[in-house]
Amino acid sequence: MNLAIALWLSQDAVTNGAIYALIALALVVVFTVTRVIFVPQGEFISYAALSLATLQSGKVPGTIYVLIGGGIIVAVLDGLAALRRRSLKSLPESTLLNIALPLAIAAAARWSASRPDDLLLQVVVTIAIVMPLGPMLYRLAFQPLANASVLVLLVIAVAAHYVLTGLGLVFFGGEGLRARMFPALQFQVGVLTISGQSIGVIVTALVLIVLLALVFGRTTYGKALRATAINRVGARLVGISSEFSGRLSFALAALIGAVSGILVAPITTIYYDTGFMISLKGFVGAIIGGMTSYPLAALGSLAVGFLESYSSFWASAFKESIVFTLIIPVLLWRSLATRRSEEEDDS
Repeated sequence: MNLAIALWLSQDAVTNGAIYALIALALVVVFTVTRVIFVPQGEFISYAALSLATLQSGKVPGTIYVLIGGGIIVAVLDGLAALRRRSLKSLPESTLLNIALPLAIAAAARWSASRPDDLLLQVVVTIAIVMPLGPMLYRLAFQPLANASVLVLLVIAVAAHYVLTGLGLVFFGGEGLRARMFPALQFQVGVLTISGQSIGVIVTALVLIVLLALVFGRTTYGKALRATAINRVGARLVGISSEFSGRLSFALAALIGAVSGILVAPITTIYYDTGFMISLKGFVGAIIGGMTSYPLAALGSLAVGFLESYSSFWASAFKESIVFTLIIPVLLWRSLATRRSEEEDDS
């Protein structure tokens, strides 16, 4: 390996690490607020990437049917719950959010499909399609059992992953798709040729991370999520709805997944199940952060990017195994550290 190869590998590592950092942040947000190890995060990535590529080909993506169907089911469940409570005040809002809004997004998707060269419109429509799937998924799968154990919630998350993966296969088929490259720019820096796509990935990831930090630090909704993450019971006692916090955290996860899918769509061919492998690498970064620390999760994800990039050079056949093996020493170290703190508390 010479310096030029090391620079090329580092460029790929930073680009991939930025994507993994976004995914890790989404996983940490969901886990700290709802205690859900969010296995289906990768499906948001696949849905967004495949939806964008489908819109660019002039077709309507099948995700609109997932959105409309999920909205109808949520509206029915909310209606039945309102009837049991004998309170119908929430029905108009539920109908607007879960039926009217998905239909409006579907109409926008059809209009966007007729304009295959309007990239900005396609990106906005793709985010609009995928983001509402997060709160819908929380309402259907997790809210009824929000007080269950972490293990039960994990089983539900795995089941949701398989359902969403199956729907992805039904609506997109087994063939992979790739979106068009966004900025058709290239910059020559020494021996490196840096594409506009790589710059866009890194800048977008940094901007989104800063925006999330501002949301959690400056806004009322962000502070409500932080309060729920720190103490669920205390947050409930001061009037913060755990159901609202859960839906908001899933909406943020879906937004991050949609942006991540849009960023990776022009870089690699995406299949209906590709997002799961990408999210697993983000999960490794989140594990390094203990599923609680956002900065450590971001740094861990960057480390995963470097490990994957250099492993692909030295041992390409084993790069996935090498990346996932990183979890073992981290878990061992955290297990030993936790045991020591428990012994100190007992004494």
